Amino acid sequence: MAHNESQGDSLQVGSTTLQSRLLVGTGKYASFEETARALAISGTDCVTVAVRRVNLDSKQGPSLLEFIDRERYKILPNTAGCFDAASAIRTACLARDVLDTNLVKLEVLGDKRTLLPDPLGTLEAARELVRQDFEVMVYSSDDPRMCVHLAEAGVKSVMPAGSPIGSGQGVLNPNAIRILLELLEGEVPVIVDAGVGTASDVALAMELGVAGVLLNSAIAQAREPLTMALAMKRACEAGRGAFLAGRIPKKLYASASSPSAGNIV
Repeated sequence: MAHNESQGDSLQVGSTTLQSRLLVGTGKYASFEETARALAISGTDCVTVAVRRVNLDSKQGPSLLEFIDRERYKILPNTAGCFDAASAIRTACLARDVLDTNLVKLEVLGDKRTLLPDPLGTLEAARELVRQDFEVMVYSSDDPRMCVHLAEAGVKSVMPAGSPIGSGQGVLNPNAIRILLELLEGEVPVIVDAGVGTASDVALAMELGVAGVLLNSAIAQAREPLTMALAMKRACEAGRGAFLAGRIPKKLYASASSPSAGNIV
């Protein structure tokens, strides 16, 4: 049994309590049905929805929202596709009106080629959304000082990228994550968001001590998405367990695991 199941190791983000530390996106799947199955298998209880890319009018055909059980999952609307603070703020306000939630994942991207977060626009939008009583989870670079500024602005979680969105490169700079965790001192949860490609990436991120991992492409674009969803669940739980247990120190030379003295059996 996983540690979070046996000992109540839940994740608190603002007023939201999550039992799973794996947050999963809803884009890029082959069908809405596959999306729903992958979410269930992953064990997540928080799913992200790109407001600008979801059909909110039932007259225009099936909507992703019809396949998400609001009793089972906390919907985390995001401002994906916004390239300036003003559009991100408008999108967040639309999400609050339509989905009846103050929780929002803020994304303000710098350009369409790299999809890297724009630091100035992100900080501007974060401050305004906090002022409007949103509970902001904010996608950012892994720059430790930027994450500190966002925490000081009042966001409920900082979400540094492990590597560029959809790149599958994993956590490229674990030392940056370690530093920002030290600087934030647990003030807000740190959730690695973007860039993971396989289960070992998730386990590594969790072993660093982050509060959770958010991913989408790594499951949706895997050769077998449903199999990968289960692998990601297990990796998140294993990485969290390893962090809580505490790894042994790394040593240059061997250290025998059996005592050198005593009776030989």
